[in-house]
Amino acid sequence: MPTELEELVSFLSSPSPQLTKAAVDIVRGLTGSDEGMHSLARYANTVLPSLSRLLNAPKEVSEPAAEALVNLSQDSNLAADMVRSGMVKTAMEVLYKPESSITRLLVMLLVNLTQLDAGSASLLQIEDDRVHGLYVMKLVRSFCRSTHENHDDPFEHVASILVNISKQQAGRQLLLDPKRGLLKQIIRQFDSNSSLRKKGVSGTIRNCCFEAENQLQNLLLVSEFLWPALLLPVAGNKIYNEEDRSKMPLELGTALSIEREPVTDPEIRTQALEAIYLISLQDAGRRAFWSVNGPRIVQVGYEDEEDPKVMEAYEQLGSLLIHSSGEETSGETTK
Repeated sequence: MPTELEELVSFLSSPSPQLTKAAVDIVRGLTGSDEGMHSLARYANTVLPSLSRLLNAPKEVSEPAAEALVNLSQDSNLAADMVRSGMVKTAMEVLYKPESSITRLLVMLLVNLTQLDAGSASLLQIEDDRVHGLYVMKLVRSFCRSTHENHDDPFEHVASILVNISKQQAGRQLLLDPKRGLLKQIIRQFDSNSSLRKKGVSGTIRNCCFEAENQLQNLLLVSEFLWPALLLPVAGNKIYNEEDRSKMPLELGTALSIEREPVTDPEIRTQALEAIYLISLQDAGRRAFWSVNGPRIVQVGYEDEEDPKVMEAYEQLGSLLIHSSGEETSGETTK
């Protein structure tokens, strides 16, 4: 005799739409508690593929199925099962069907799956050179085109996906590929009013800067957008004087000549400083930073900073700049 839960799980594949709808609603409810998740995990081999198939159903069924998968994917073991079963591919295929009505949920599912290295690799399509990067290019295009000035922004969580994939070298290399131009598109989203988008863009830039040793030129190719995204959050609240601004690119000098909304999230300020630090570890990166009067901006910003962790990031960068400046001066005097 099947247990009640076994019978419930079997109804997910019922030919009766009413039974399927009732079953998926109950399953969604169970995923809202640890106990329910634990119970369903024992039937993962049946539950996960059944819910995956229901993503193609009408909204009244696909929505609770997607919500259940999002909840289940918070469990790393179940998320790993999903990745192995091809859930990333399924989510991407359903996401870009014209009739899809569960965009936000599918994007959230991909956020959870790409927290695993295998999930990121699957989204990057590392195993197939013919389509490598295609999924990411689609997501970036949607991220940059979607309306983000209202509350209905179905692609805003792509920001978190970009952070996840940029933790892998293959992801960073893809985003920094100048032929694809993805980083430039992503950086321009830093102007968004969405804190989630801002934090995602900031985290992605910071992760990409771990490639500065080998890909500095590709980073500096987008310096017109890169320096404002990194320096404005850490520039403090003061209006800069004309002498300081005259040593900056126009877009930076103009922004710092007026009153502006401060970036209140300390994590974004920390990420920006860490990115500048990684760039400044390279001689050419340090020269580029000096060329936009970056040290002066950091100096002024530090005076306004109150968060201990952000202050620590300022001090780490300042120590590097002072040390390298001393080395260069020393080098010059011994010539």
